[in-house]
Amino acid sequence: MPVTIPSALPARRILESENVFVMTEGRAFHQDIRPLHIAIVNLMPTKMATETQLLRLLGNTPLQLEITLVRMESHDPRNTAAAHLDAFYLTFAEARERKYDGLIITGAPIETLPFEEVDYWPELCRLIDWSRDHVFSTMHVCWGAQAGLKHRYGIEKFPLAEKMFGVFPHRILDPRNRILSGFDAVFPAPHSRHTETRAADIEATPGLDLLAVSDEAGVYLAGTPDGRELYVTGHPEYEWDTLKREYDRDIGRGLDIAVPRHYYPDDDPTREPRVTWRSHAFLLYANWLNYCVYQRTPYDLGAISAEPPSAGDED
Repeated sequence: MPVTIPSALPARRILESENVFVMTEGRAFHQDIRPLHIAIVNLMPTKMATETQLLRLLGNTPLQLEITLVRMESHDPRNTAAAHLDAFYLTFAEARERKYDGLIITGAPIETLPFEEVDYWPELCRLIDWSRDHVFSTMHVCWGAQAGLKHRYGIEKFPLAEKMFGVFPHRILDPRNRILSGFDAVFPAPHSRHTETRAADIEATPGLDLLAVSDEAGVYLAGTPDGRELYVTGHPEYEWDTLKREYDRDIGRGLDIAVPRHYYPDDDPTREPRVTWRSHAFLLYANWLNYCVYQRTPYDLGAISAEPPSAGDED
């Protein structure tokens, strides 16, 4: 089944060219199906690229999804046209009266800033608080994961000596957790960040489970036992050339940046990079939608609350 998006959204043509099943709002209106309502809080400066990356992953499931794009009203994006934002995005103030089955909070290239110096930090904190009783399950990605762990649990981020940059192997710590259903024992995923969340801090926090780690890249996946919060420190949504474009950009600026690890064949940036993480990226999002959202969210969205589901609601 498809993701339902506005017919004029630029991502539509790209996704259709890849045989990703998308449906316009008009066609979806005539189907007698209760779609899952998924909100995406897009904090990335390149919003159109991020829309396409996430919709590609969300569209690879048998579920019908209705997507709402949300932006921070307290931040003025410089890399996305105002006409695009006005046409396809709601501000948090406009979205907050609704309830959603699922929510994705993206990363942002601001991880070296203290949280309190981010201009939309107070608004994002209000949104995270709001999500407790307006969203059934929330996926936090990269800086969005650091922000969620900081605001909800007081877990700090720490600067790295050099950028964590490349595609790294990760180990599953809890193979029985449904979010990891079908994963290989060791799986690859991209990282691109200057700070880290430490495994010891997550393990010491009641109510959080550490689910997957890398010997090189550290924490990759954590979440709550009920599946209502998921924290992904990497970028499984990245396209085949995203790390290449970041590397080429920084080299062009004269920055001292290392070649992304385990990305180019033999770590040779003159060769075309290999895509090794795509199947696990699709699986992560499919598992989230199936096990954390679809099988557990109330049919009546108005029934979503901060209380965990009862034992009888378990799948």
